Amino acid sequence: MTDSARPEPAASTAQASPAKAVKPPAPEDQAFSDFVPNLLIPALAKEIKAYGGPETTISFEQGPMPVVGSSCWMVKGVLPGARRFWLCFTSDAISSAKTIAVAEAGAEPTVLESFLIDEKKMTLALLVSRLVQRLNGQKWLGAN
Repeated sequence: MTDSARPEPAASTAQASPAKAVKPPAPEDQAFSDFVPNLLIPALAKEIKAYGGPETTISFEQGPMPVVGSSCWMVKGVLPGARRFWLCFTSDAISSAKTIAVAEAGAEPTVLESFLIDEKKMTLALLVSRLVQRLNGQKWLGAN
């Protein structure tokens, strides 16, 4: 048999698939201990200010939950006039059960409210928008 009579090898039917773009992880996929201080707190401070709210002191710590005293992770905020709020997480995950408490100057919080209990997926934008909405409901932000 001559070289010209040999059949050509069959072309590979498996095409090399183009490299899929690697999607960066969602901010919410970060470790809780990174997510809250590095993303949630700065985004919350920025949104409060953009909403017309005052400069706010916001911290992140573990301690006793307002009203009930059980241990939790908290985002604590202080607005001018000594108005305070606490966003509490029952565990170190943004998907954990959350409560919120607020207190006017000179008062202690007396009620814990469930926070974002019906949401299937927790996102940075959702946490920030609903917390700012709640603070605005107190008439603590903007020209209320």
